[in-house]
Amino acid sequence: MPSVFNRIIDFIERLGPAGFVVQAIVATAAGIGLLLAFILGRRAWRHRLFQKRDRRAQEIRLHWDEIVSSEWPLQEWNVEEMDRGIVETLLLDQLETAQGEEARRLLQCLRLSGLLDRRILEARTRHGWQKRAALVLLGRTRAPEVISALASALDDASEETRVAAIRGLGRMGIPDAAVPILDHLIEGRLKLPSTVIQNALLNCSRRQPSILVPYLRRADAETRALVARALGEVATSDLGEDLLLLANDAQAEVRASAARSLGETELNLALSALGALAEDEEWFVRLRAVVALGNLRDERAIPMLVDALCDANRFVRLRAAAGLAKLSEHLETILDMVGEKKDRYAMQALVSELQRDGVVLEQVSELLGPAKQSAERILLRLVRSGALRLLVSTLLLHTNWRARVAVARLLARSGAEELAPLLENAIVKERSPRQRKITGWVLQRLAEGGASSKRELVPAR
Repeated sequence: MPSVFNRIIDFIERLGPAGFVVQAIVATAAGIGLLLAFILGRRAWRHRLFQKRDRRAQEIRLHWDEIVSSEWPLQEWNVEEMDRGIVETLLLDQLETAQGEEARRLLQCLRLSGLLDRRILEARTRHGWQKRAALVLLGRTRAPEVISALASALDDASEETRVAAIRGLGRMGIPDAAVPILDHLIEGRLKLPSTVIQNALLNCSRRQPSILVPYLRRADAETRALVARALGEVATSDLGEDLLLLANDAQAEVRASAARSLGETELNLALSALGALAEDEEWFVRLRAVVALGNLRDERAIPMLVDALCDANRFVRLRAAAGLAKLSEHLETILDMVGEKKDRYAMQALVSELQRDGVVLEQVSELLGPAKQSAERILLRLVRSGALRLLVSTLLLHTNWRARVAVARLLARSGAEELAPLLENAIVKERSPRQRKITGWVLQRLAEGGASSKRELVPAR
């Protein structure tokens, strides 16, 4: 008697060409079934693996203090790969934020348990992703003895491995880790993207920026620019004389980095050096110098910033205006000096920045305070310099009616003919009868040539 399988084969053969379609459908269904079985089996296996890992992690956390102090026997957790991975992950995570004695205790646990030596061995002997993973983990330990293993990987044939090595050195955040990076740079053996190198140098030299200075003197043009950019980010006041040398460097990129860092040095030294750099032939050097001058917030920098306000480069003018806006306590002097320049673009840049920085509205508030006369002089100067729309908006929308009345009197005395179209348009759109009356009064006074007395009556509230 033929079996069921033979009967199926005979049936398919009798179908002729349609039998091939049936075979294809059966094969596809079988393949889908096998794939689903693999997926479900893998999910079940991973579920059990994660459950086991969670249980072991909980047990390890219960004995965590004993593990860190080496009181719990190593054979209890240092045999299985899963347990070693859990302990290593916990140690490295805590090292990220640990300080002082706590950090030393965690690092000592890494050493005594052999986990640190194991990763150093992997960094020296493994290849591919395993080596790169070991290099990154070594950087997280911040242990000085791993610098040699990370430095040797800087000569690896794979660029990805070299990137992992330099990121590992950068994560250490200690000056000694910057030495192999700088040595490779000076010798021309570090062929990597400049941003990766610069970030690593920033992290390593932040505690001791002076470590970069000797290498700047020995570097070629390209390397000197890269190291100078890093120094510009981390420079401190004790580098004053070294920064002065960089400010006179033949390379514009180095001078720009020096300008950026001079703001952290002694004030008198910074002012003279930045004043010279603010007149540099390269626009981005002038830009960095002007930004640094603005950050000093010293009144002695006002003449330099006013000169920069007339610069041919738009970005330099804008940053000079931003620096002057920070010195609002000297605003009368600044407006006088800018007016003497007879440069309408400079005045426009300053007025725009004062409006954006809220200085104009601060002066409006001063109209009701003890500094009323000074505020009136400043606002009248700003009106005649182009700050029309903001003051008209203040006249219409300020929440304090006394401030609106003060602004109305001010605008009436300004004599600015450019206000007329703005006020006429405001009257058409204004719904408040009283506000229309005040705006009309200002418009009438402007048509008469301005009020001659500060006590001239405004329409009653």
